[in-house]
Amino acid sequence: MSRRQRTQRGCITLQPPRMMPDGLEVSLHTCPRALLRELDHVFPGVDLDACLAIPTNQKAGMDLVAMGDTVETEKDVLLNSFASFASGLCKQIREAGYWADYIDPCSGLPMLSGGTKVYSEVEGMQLLLQYQVMNAGNCKVLLHPQWGSAVYPASLFCTAPSDFVQRLLEERLVPRPAPVPA
Repeated sequence: MSRRQRTQRGCITLQPPRMMPDGLEVSLHTCPRALLRELDHVFPGVDLDACLAIPTNQKAGMDLVAMGDTVETEKDVLLNSFASFASGLCKQIREAGYWADYIDPCSGLPMLSGGTKVYSEVEGMQLLLQYQVMNAGNCKVLLHPQWGSAVYPASLFCTAPSDFVQRLLEERLVPRPAPVPA
């Protein structure tokens, strides 16, 4: 797969999905016009002309369409893993002087910008990665090509240059050694 791949829907894949040491599958994309129109409502007042999308997916230990305490516990673990990754990456991007935010997978709302419009992770993954979806009652469920519905999608967005974001992602590919007790 080429490093830059234009999808059928107008976005450019700058970094195809790849697995990070912390278990998140991460990719980097330019935002197609349809997504930018949606993001204008999700992040009001932000100049999104050069916005990049950073969709992530985590493999769940079970089908997340099911209900029950075990599924909710699994979702909490996956949420915490994403929040740690997203808050750290957004902090690095913001400290460099660029705008960045991530979506709360539970509510669909921005975590840092305070918007009130919900972002659909399933529709975003469908648009950016061409992943399939299925209907489960009134809900659309994402189907990962390898993991099926045992997937936890969550996204970040930023206005940093793509080479800067790619460098930050490359740095995260190297597992950090555990601290040595003194």
